[in-house]
Amino acid sequence: MVVDARNISRLQWLQSLDISKDPEHVRKSSIICTLGPKTQSVEMITELRKAGMNVARMNFSHGSHEFHGTTIANVRRSEEIFKGRPVAIALDTKGPEIRTGNTKGGVDIPFKIGHEMIFSMDPKDAQEGSLERLYIDYHNLPKVVAPGRTIYMDDGIMAFEVLEVQENAVKVVARTDGALSSHKGVNLPGSNVDLPALSDKDKSDLTFGVEQGVDIIFASFIRTAQDVKDIRNHLGEKGKYIKIVVKIESTQGVENFDEILAETDGVMIARGDLGIEIPAAQVFIVQKMITAKCNIAGKPVICATQMLESMTYNPRPTRAEVSDVSNAVLDGADCVMLSGETAKGNYPLHAVRMMGDISLLAESAIAYPPLFNELRASVNLPVDTTEATCSSAANAALEQDAKAIICITTTGTSARMLSKYRPSVPILVVTRDYHTARQVHLSRGCYPFHYQKPKPAAAATEVEARDQWQNDVDERIQFAIANALDAGLLQKDDVVISIQGWRGGVGNTNTMRILRADIETPALRTGSAASSRASTPVPGSPDLRPESMLTRTLKHQLSPDSKAKASSKRSKNGVSVSRLQTSFAEIQGELKRVLDGINSGRILESFDILTKLTDAVVVSCEALGLASEAPVVEAFRRDNFWKGLNKCWLLALQNVQAARSDGDRLRNEHIVHLQNSVVRWADALDQYGLVDYEMGFWESDIMDSLDGVLKSM
Repeated sequence: MVVDARNISRLQWLQSLDISKDPEHVRKSSIICTLGPKTQSVEMITELRKAGMNVARMNFSHGSHEFHGTTIANVRRSEEIFKGRPVAIALDTKGPEIRTGNTKGGVDIPFKIGHEMIFSMDPKDAQEGSLERLYIDYHNLPKVVAPGRTIYMDDGIMAFEVLEVQENAVKVVARTDGALSSHKGVNLPGSNVDLPALSDKDKSDLTFGVEQGVDIIFASFIRTAQDVKDIRNHLGEKGKYIKIVVKIESTQGVENFDEILAETDGVMIARGDLGIEIPAAQVFIVQKMITAKCNIAGKPVICATQMLESMTYNPRPTRAEVSDVSNAVLDGADCVMLSGETAKGNYPLHAVRMMGDISLLAESAIAYPPLFNELRASVNLPVDTTEATCSSAANAALEQDAKAIICITTTGTSARMLSKYRPSVPILVVTRDYHTARQVHLSRGCYPFHYQKPKPAAAATEVEARDQWQNDVDERIQFAIANALDAGLLQKDDVVISIQGWRGGVGNTNTMRILRADIETPALRTGSAASSRASTPVPGSPDLRPESMLTRTLKHQLSPDSKAKASSKRSKNGVSVSRLQTSFAEIQGELKRVLDGINSGRILESFDILTKLTDAVVVSCEALGLASEAPVVEAFRRDNFWKGLNKCWLLALQNVQAARSDGDRLRNEHIVHLQNSVVRWADALDQYGLVDYEMGFWESDIMDSLDGVLKSM
């Protein structure tokens, strides 16, 4: 029986899932990466973008304006490599906070459960912290706590119960073991803290952000709608284009969420501090509630904190982390965020790729037809013209089996409304406004294309103006199709839905068309200079980077030879034995080149050859006969082949210090790149049982050697 996709239930959809099938579409969830010392360089930012980063986050709780200014400049420089494919820049404020003063002499002071002491608000105690008295810099603390309340310190590691409230102090008893330290954070769950939304540091940072042209503000510890208004007022006329995404991380923020949602441009569920403010077991309820309300309102929602935390120091995530990311996507998060994993972690690129892989597979489990029906039923009628058009376009994409929706927009509102209705296909956003192009990364499924061709000159008559407008729209649609074809988002003759306004200006979106992906006129393909077309794959699309010469040669040699005579000797995979022998000879020759290069001090060149060689072997593993037990070439021993490749890696790593010049030395970023490559190869070979096995790739030994090189730097 054929089930109408429009009427399929969620359970019917889920029971039809099949892990043997590849995901049907490209990834739609955006990935936010926190940039830190390890990922600040142009080279690393470029690699992060190739891996799938959509938004670059700068955490202003750490680092100077000089440091963050350099990071912003490097992100912008990376955009020169990705012509016409913008990445958003987000400034994450430190926010209002409560901290302890300094302990006497700056030493840590251990204490045990049951220890009683005084938390003082008297500034004279600020530098004299002891087991008897410790300064806390929130003067209204006695007014917002009461006996029986809990005060947490150092990210919730230490807990104190309030025994007595005094005029300028609070008496507490320790409920955990711990050590008093200088300048530690303090949390007051359940208390109505009256700190200002913007500290002096926040104001300085926001002014800096406006000067630097950031696209998004992640506003920390937002408790009321007025906090959002205060930030918007501080941004002023120059910063009115900046999108404000509030971070909900306190009980007050949860209680006042509806009024905050009405005022903000987006929401981040900051689960770290939230998990201290409320019981950890309740965080998932808040996550689901906030996500649902944002989905219904059509406002972006971000899930953050410890999503792949273990990948800060390990090449693979835990199963719990995989489920966490997957469930955030299934709940409806537009973006998922990496913090320490990319700011300071050892495997930043692999963490981004892993986040992308998990998100893509999670999206394939979403029951889009019932989800669309739920979203459409959740809105209050009547809706405005723009939303009605976007809802119709999402429905048409479902009924027409369209492969993409093209959105012509100035402010990004129509793109956000399209995203609200969660079409299962990419939303190709074409805009002349660069900030809009960056900011639409906040909304799920949006792929921005910056259209740089200037607006046409004003027409003489109203009729000419309408014709001119439509011609300009048609050129932008063709520009989107051309870029999508180039990037692999569309195939020729795919059905495409487009939405536009009937005239120029904001708020006029009211027209939908059903088109075919084709380029009739080459001139229409150019929308801007040819170089502005996508030069790299979009996140989630197939890797379109050039193959190495050896990979191409092996593919050619190892393809079944249909022209060969039937009597010629063949391997089990249909490839002639002579071709296999030629391929193995070439691989042995490349290994010799690597060792010769190492001995001559040409370290970088040698590792480049070795990396491309290993890539080629992994890609051609089955064709080479390395994935099967039976030899495909007489007298060929798989164990000798793998031993040769693995020993070449280990010998090369033992001699990295033999570089003939500074320019030939491996640097930190080279080692990190090699580590990520090793993990990627091991993942690909694991399906054949060819990892950490005599006849396979020695991942553990090679990773240990790479770690040793990294530590010696």
